[in-house]
Amino acid sequence: MDNVRPDSARLQMAARDPLVCAIAYDGLCTFEFGIAVELFALPRPEFKQWYRFATVKAEPGPLRAMGGIAVDAESDLAALQEASLIIVPGWRGVDSPVPPALCSALRAAHRKGARIASICSGVFVLAAAGLLDGKTVTTHWRYTDLLTSRFPELTVDPDVLFVGKDGIYTSAGSAAGLDLGLHIIRQDYGAQVATSVARRLVLPAQRDGGQRQFVPRPEPRARGGSNLAALQDKIRTSLDESWPIARMAKVAGTSARSLARRFHEESAVTPMQWLRAERVFRAAELLENAAIPLSDVAQACGFGSPETFRREFRKLIGVPPIKYRERMNLS
Repeated sequence: MDNVRPDSARLQMAARDPLVCAIAYDGLCTFEFGIAVELFALPRPEFKQWYRFATVKAEPGPLRAMGGIAVDAESDLAALQEASLIIVPGWRGVDSPVPPALCSALRAAHRKGARIASICSGVFVLAAAGLLDGKTVTTHWRYTDLLTSRFPELTVDPDVLFVGKDGIYTSAGSAAGLDLGLHIIRQDYGAQVATSVARRLVLPAQRDGGQRQFVPRPEPRARGGSNLAALQDKIRTSLDESWPIARMAKVAGTSARSLARRFHEESAVTPMQWLRAERVFRAAELLENAAIPLSDVAQACGFGSPETFRREFRKLIGVPPIKYRERMNLS
């Protein structure tokens, strides 16, 4: 992540009322564009200084947005030369070419010091403009493989919400754009202001960029009445009990070796990997109830100790249990 700016630099930026430009184009992703508007364009009289905001059209002609909405932007690409921050919403299609004029304008703005942030598939615009060469980036988990193959000079991290360096930011799916925007506000105006904005949005004040964006739950490819499916269902109802391989094999009516082979064939994981994941997923469900002590969650899910609980939960989810609970129980 970018280093947080020192207070003096942050105050200097705030005094200038920095200009935020959101890129609009034909086929605009409405929700992601709305994220930029909600975070940076909404009047906030509770603060002494705030951002200026402009919608910048990436191309001439009428601009249509998803949902049957037309966008009429007053500013063109020349406005990017005055921008402090440029937001690129998810692009209209990962196979849709990026206009050369937009690429050129983004490069020129970045050379002048503008920060540039993409949401979801907007990363393909930044990559096409050559702004990401040699950098670690992210995008929605559905596009990470395509981004890697199309731009092999990038290091694509599929397991983070957002990442940024040298004034270039990329974020995962749409909601991760909110996390990135709050991160930038925190850098510019401090934690108190960012927390106030998050509270108004009824969002967690901070989700670390390193939190995983998607954790797949391993499921067997063929559940229909198989012994393996029956074993998994039984374990899920008794996660607090000890489940060594020998006991699993006995319940499934097979040998330990055969059980391991079938788990790999149907779920692509070992029996113990599956068990640990199920315990973590159940713990995540219980953590949504703020009244249950962490020690009781650990015991109910079969973790041998609180230390094991914290270690396994963080390994799979990306944050400690207590932070996960804080984010799931907003007040």
